[in-house]
Amino acid sequence: MKIAVCIKRVPDMDVRFKIGADSASVDETGLKYDLNDFDAWAVEAALQLREKAGAGEVTVVSLGPDAAQETLRKALSMGADKAIHLKTERIPFDSSVIAKALADELRGGSYDLILFGKMAPDTANGVTGPIAAELLGVACVTAISSLEVNGQTGTAKRELEGAQEFVEFKLPAVLTVDEGLNTARYPTLKGIMAAKKKPLEVKPVQLGESKVNVKKMELPAERSAGKIVGEGAAAVPELVRLLQTEAKVI
Repeated sequence: MKIAVCIKRVPDMDVRFKIGADSASVDETGLKYDLNDFDAWAVEAALQLREKAGAGEVTVVSLGPDAAQETLRKALSMGADKAIHLKTERIPFDSSVIAKALADELRGGSYDLILFGKMAPDTANGVTGPIAAELLGVACVTAISSLEVNGQTGTAKRELEGAQEFVEFKLPAVLTVDEGLNTARYPTLKGIMAAKKKPLEVKPVQLGESKVNVKKMELPAERSAGKIVGEGAAAVPELVRLLQTEAKVI
């Protein structure tokens, strides 16, 4: 089985962000970057499918500046066989531009499966995979939480509000991976050393014109300080009054 996994380098989301000088992007000063968690689960899914089949090839693909190679090397150290870096100076916000660049690269690869993370947390667009599938003319199942592949067909589970959906699809296909599919393995020392010798091909790409752009970013307003109205049952009348007159929630 030949599998491609599209991955992205994203900032650590557990930090306090600052808006850049252009008022339309995040200030990258001091930020730490890593492989997107959703993409890591997609890599793990590909590795497990290859291991179950006893043969196959897993290729990881990432679009972005030179720093994307660090993320590709991490995926290689997890066990991917080779990597392709689609080199650009920046990663646009417009998912259709990203998807076209990826689809142009993936089209000639004869992949049985192409995996994406459900979304990248730095943009939360969540549509790059489906757009790429449409451009490639293959089936697409989004936000999967379980996966079985047998021959040229597969079955995936999707978590819905209060229900589960089971989808059967034919290969080739594009799948986007949600939380719960697996737990991504950590790179081992042996894997890290082996990754240095695995092929990483760099391909400069020219991106199309973005039709969706961020014009302005603003941080949410600071929350006002809390208010203590008293203790015990004696505080209830005042609390109810404030909920009615100030908070206006009752």
